[in-house]
Amino acid sequence: MHLLIPAAGSGRRMGSQRNKLLLTLLEKPLLSWTLAAAEASQQISWIGIMGQPEDFPDFKAILGDLGLVKPVELIQGGATRQESVYNGLQALPPNADRVLIHDGARCLATPELFDRSSAALLSCPGLIVAVPVKDTIKVVDESRIVRDTPDRSHLWAAQTPQGFEVKLLKQCHQQGREKGWEVTDDAALFEKCGLPVQIVEGEETNLKVTTPVDLSVAEFILRQRHGK
Repeated sequence: MHLLIPAAGSGRRMGSQRNKLLLTLLEKPLLSWTLAAAEASQQISWIGIMGQPEDFPDFKAILGDLGLVKPVELIQGGATRQESVYNGLQALPPNADRVLIHDGARCLATPELFDRSSAALLSCPGLIVAVPVKDTIKVVDESRIVRDTPDRSHLWAAQTPQGFEVKLLKQCHQQGREKGWEVTDDAALFEKCGLPVQIVEGEETNLKVTTPVDLSVAEFILRQRHGK
């Protein structure tokens, strides 16, 4: 299984002037935790990291510290996540048939989650990892007046990894570029092209580290996980 990690974002919502994946969690950069899980996965055989060139020296230092056995390629990212994934798809090895895409900021994903996603992708063209929504969701208008309350049993919160057949995802990205679609994840492109996306149940601890509060929660989870 091939893995692409979008890592070209900023730390604006974290209150940082640098790439948030370089911020530390238990004295290791966020990206280190993501890469360590990918290295421990039994299914992932190749890793591509999409980032900005100014971050590549830091990425290389992280890779040097980890001493990964699996091949890793640094790929120039774009101005948006969508552009970064497009660039990553073009950089995949020619033999890549299926690909997982995982946000580097979801640094608590486990090797088992990567393996379950890889196995599920063998029997479907596209999938997303997600968890059932616990909260009651309200749909509101511009004035913040509630207009609808969707049935919670039909709602799932999307996570990553998301996985797809490479040929189909490349076609979806190309169509998105031609039609000017702007989406927040690759599953949305798949959906716009009328292709099915399967749900694989994710992990409650697979949170996306976006704010300082998230960083504190992630630290607590890791300390519990490692018995510290």
